[in-house]
Amino acid sequence: MSPASNRTPDVSIENHGSIMLFRLLTPAAIDFVDVNVTESESFGNAIAVEPRYAQDLAQGMIDAGLVVL
Repeated sequence: MSPASNRTPDVSIENHGSIMLFRLLTPAAIDFVDVNVTESESFGNAIAVEPRYAQDLAQGMIDAGLVVL
């Protein structure tokens, strides 16, 4: 088990086919998006992301130390 797996998730990702929802669960996740995402559509506490961008965004979040589920 990795150390990150014991931490509370910062982001959860939901696949809805033509759109991915990145639910921002912590202030750290919100700050990451504010600083690193130039365009996004809000959907409640989530941002809507096209599937072709989801992997790169998730990897950037992980690289920044966020816990992504």
